[in-house]
Amino acid sequence: MSTTRTTLRRAGLVTALAATGVLTAAGVASAHVTVHPESYAKGATDGVLTFRVPNEENTAGTTKVQVFLPTDHPVLGVLVTPQDGWTAKVTDTKLKTPVKTDDGTITDAVSEITWTGGKIGVGQYEDFNVAFGQLPDDADQLTFKTLQTYSDGKTVRWIEEASGGQEPENPAPVLKLTVKSAQDGDSGAPTASAATSKTSGSSKSTASSGDST
Repeated sequence: MSTTRTTLRRAGLVTALAATGVLTAAGVASAHVTVHPESYAKGATDGVLTFRVPNEENTAGTTKVQVFLPTDHPVLGVLVTPQDGWTAKVTDTKLKTPVKTDDGTITDAVSEITWTGGKIGVGQYEDFNVAFGQLPDDADQLTFKTLQTYSDGKTVRWIEEASGGQEPENPAPVLKLTVKSAQDGDSGAPTASAATSKTSGSSKSTASSGDST
């Protein structure tokens, strides 16, 4: 469903977000892998998701990051933004239930993105940006289970889902999907004022069901 025009529009959006500091907000709010912004409108189009990966180890660097995208409620038109020092491998999966769009029926979607070749040092974090063509409109949230591998061979599995309002030890990144409101832009992304309001609130997320890793 991707076209050159759509690709350029998304690339421009990445640049614009970076210029306004959305992709590089000061400090890391939590010590686990998170997705930003915390929410998008259901069915949002031509947006960007940022996966923020902090290095928690004192003696090793992060050398591999794997993000698993849900296929029961797929994210369409995924494009990976080039990352200095990192190589991205994108894996597609045939959907059990094809998705009908204005551009036709989609039968395949990205199910996994793996970044290797780079290194996140001690006391540092890295933002990995992923552009999308369209988010699902039939879910309330998306869970992006993530594996973080260190140079000493240790792998941290950010795959746990919240239960009973308690945040697990290794929570998976969660994107909330909301009903589009007047505060959302044409693409379904929060406007500057809405994003500021959400940033000043709690950074905790609740997880939902998704693909098992």
